Amino acid sequence: MARLARPKPNPESLSVGALLTALVALGQISTSIYIPSLPFLVDALDTTAASVNLTLSMFLFGFALCQLVYGPLSDRFGRRPVLVVGVGLYVLASFACVFATSIDMLIAGRLVQGLTACSGPVLGRAIVRDIYGPTRSAKVLAMIGVALAISPAVAPIIGGYLQLWFGWRANFVFLGLVGVAILAAVTALLAETNPYRDPRALDAGRLIDAARSLVTDRRYWGYTLPVGLVFAGLMAFTAGSPFVFIDGLGMSPERFGMLSVFNVLGFVVGSLAAVRLTQRFGIDRLLLAGVGLSLAGGGVMAAIAATGHVSIVAVIAPMMVFAVGLGIVLPNGIAGALAPFPKVAGTASAVLGFVQMTVAAGVAAAVGRFAPTSPLPMALAIALTSAAAVAAFIGLVWRSRSATPHPHPGDPPPSARSER
Repeated sequence: MARLARPKPNPESLSVGALLTALVALGQISTSIYIPSLPFLVDALDTTAASVNLTLSMFLFGFALCQLVYGPLSDRFGRRPVLVVGVGLYVLASFACVFATSIDMLIAGRLVQGLTACSGPVLGRAIVRDIYGPTRSAKVLAMIGVALAISPAVAPIIGGYLQLWFGWRANFVFLGLVGVAILAAVTALLAETNPYRDPRALDAGRLIDAARSLVTDRRYWGYTLPVGLVFAGLMAFTAGSPFVFIDGLGMSPERFGMLSVFNVLGFVVGSLAAVRLTQRFGIDRLLLAGVGLSLAGGGVMAAIAATGHVSIVAVIAPMMVFAVGLGIVLPNGIAGALAPFPKVAGTASAVLGFVQMTVAAGVAAAVGRFAPTSPLPMALAIALTSAAAVAAFIGLVWRSRSATPHPHPGDPPPSARSER
């Protein structure tokens, strides 16, 4: 007699919530764990700092590109089977990076790793939208943001010690093992959550219609662009900071990894603010505050760097302010962008992720082309992307609020609005 399959946990259970957090964090872990090794790759693979930074920007480019594939595939076949394939290929790509013998091989491996790693965040966000709907998604994504803030805090510390004890290849062994654990959890815990599986989702006409509905929606871009631009500021810091602190200021890799705690503290503060305040003030007001804080932090860092002063405090203190804004922008921007598109949530999430990672890849590559030990290129990139995020949100969303004749996801519920 055949054994009955064990039922999957409730999609809103703690175990599934932990899995969704790991899926959304997969890109951050893959990005941040090897950051302390970047300066050491220059000598290990006989290359330049600009070429080493390509391992980051090509990962981000691959991460961006394949989201356009995973989103529609999940709208057609469901989230779970596409996720199993994506994470499985990520495991193979991670172990391939371990055996790279040249910078070109590592860049190629990182590109493939990015092409597969994106299955976690794009489908994790879509699953959150499937389970919690448009109004609860912002709060849930913010709660996930608080939890996944642990990953960019812990991953560079782990990476710093892996570099110290075993060398840079150990980082990719670690990522491969993380992928194996996530794949096992997806298989054991995750039930299918897409109730709108569309057999025509991959038809060229349907894809064009779905894409048109997104790219012609001003509000969609008004939420998507701030997410992409502020995240690009974080990637500018990721690309520039190891050379500023390790090569410029002589920090050890493990001490540099510990600096991530300060940025994560700022991110957690912003995420907690989003959890507590979004329902009261609405997505739009919180998002405006978030991009404003990011601009304040980036502007102060750039102003100090322009004077020629270089110190840990001069970079980390304004970066913490930027990170508070980032913690507010990401959950609210993602929720605002996905809310109007329940039937193409996978595609909407994919396009958002594509924009986010493409902008980040370009900014990271640009920072790597300039003086690696100076904080000025990094600081200017953070300030400029934050200023662009403010302009995009005000121009595409905030100014249109008074012209919107019906409630939208940026509004707080009527009971939470103050009387005028």
